[in-house]
Amino acid sequence: MNQQILETIKKTTEEFFKKTAFEVEIKSLSQKDSTILISLETEIPQILIGEGGQTLAEIQHLLKAILKKQIQENFYIDLDINNYKKKKIEYLKELAQSTADEVSLTKKEKILPSMPAYERRIIHLELANRTDVTTESIGQEPERQVVIQPHPPNDTLIQNKQPKPKGADYRQSE
Repeated sequence: MNQQILETIKKTTEEFFKKTAFEVEIKSLSQKDSTILISLETEIPQILIGEGGQTLAEIQHLLKAILKKQIQENFYIDLDINNYKKKKIEYLKELAQSTADEVSLTKKEKILPSMPAYERRIIHLELANRTDVTTESIGQEPERQVVIQPHPPNDTLIQNKQPKPKGADYRQSE
């Protein structure tokens, strides 16, 4: 995207928030591939972020719909307010690692609270390279959860003659 399109995005974002009567400052506006990263600062982030980031997601959706009418190119918007998303990602990664450590020590699975798909994805990716645990999503939306399980020992796989396919989740039958 060219500089003119980025200016249009910046101007439209400023106008959008002026109409909402919320005072926000655009801290940064950058591009990563086809995603436009917009970082805002405000004195009242909790109102704009909402419970679990729901309001932020809805604002992002509205802003993209408005921008799509002005910009013909394909693009994505990643709106962040007071670094909420960055902090949430760090928290989820820490939660994943600490829970995986606990599962590895106790050899008992743990079920994390229900979370949206993009948060579950962060958990799965964070633990993907660990050999001592596996992850699996269970349940139906919007109550889907991540289960972190101890990785079965190699002799269990040999006994059952069921090698785990790459990328598949393993769940012992009870």
